[in-house]
Amino acid sequence: MSLVRALCLTALMVVAAVLQVTLFASLSFDGVVPDVALLVVVAAALVRGPEFAAGLGFLGGLLVDLAPPVDHVAGRWALALVVVGYLAGRVRHDAGTSAVAAVVTVAASSFVGTSIYALSGMLLHDPAVSVGEALGVIPLSVLYDVALTPFVLPVTMKLFRRLQPHEVAY
Repeated sequence: MSLVRALCLTALMVVAAVLQVTLFASLSFDGVVPDVALLVVVAAALVRGPEFAAGLGFLGGLLVDLAPPVDHVAGRWALALVVVGYLAGRVRHDAGTSAVAAVVTVAASSFVGTSIYALSGMLLHDPAVSVGEALGVIPLSVLYDVALTPFVLPVTMKLFRRLQPHEVAY
C-alpha cells in the first residue's frame, strides 16, 4: 500500500473517531452514541475483505479508546472492531449485493461490537458497567448504528473502491 493511501485511510479513521466523540456525543442517549468508526470498518469489510477490515478496525478502535474523555481500559474498542471487521468481511459476498443485506450486516456487527465491548468491561471489572445496563445499551446502539447506515456506508464504500480499485475483494 502506498504512503498516500495509508495516510488517506488513517485520516478517514481519525475523522470517524473525532466525529464519534465530538459531534455525535451531543446526540447521546443514555450514554450511547452512534458508532461511526464501526460503520467505516464494516464498509471496509464489505469492499476489501476481512483482513484489511480487521487491521483498520484495530486502528479505529485504538483511536476511539484513546480519544478523550477516556473512561475505560484502552483496547476494548480495538478488540471489538477487529472482531467486527473480520466477521463482516467474511459475509461480504452476501452483504455486498443488496442494501438490506448491508443493513443487516451493520446491525449484526453493531450487536457483536457492542457486546464485546460490554462483556470485556464486565470481565475487567469496569465499575461503570452492570449486566442490566449492558443489556439496555446494546439494542439502543444497534438502532443508532442502523439509523446512521444510509448516510455513512455508501460514501465510505465508494471511497474504499476508489482508493484501491485493483484490490477490491470479490
